[in-house]
Amino acid sequence: MEKPYTYLSILLYTEVSNMAATTIKIYEETKHDLDEFREYKNESYDEVIKKIVYIAKASKKEPKLSKEAMESIEKARARIRAGRFITEEEARKRLGF
Repeated sequence: MEKPYTYLSILLYTEVSNMAATTIKIYEETKHDLDEFREYKNESYDEVIKKIVYIAKASKKEPKLSKEAMESIEKARARIRAGRFITEEEARKRLGF
């Protein structure tokens, strides 16, 4: 049985800031994997993919640093999921801005 596909529309940016959309075909499982990398509900798949590409490139350049960064990111995500964070507005109040 063939796995079900899903289609994602991704904006392509050019140097003159024109945006064009393209659609890619991925498995549902891959889409769910991408969803796990979302840091907030409205984060676009384009943003998620850019983060993953950035992390992959960084891990090739400096593997040790990348491992530490990934561990820090996972700890931060766990704190956010647990509700242990403050909003930007709260931080501004605390800092007197």
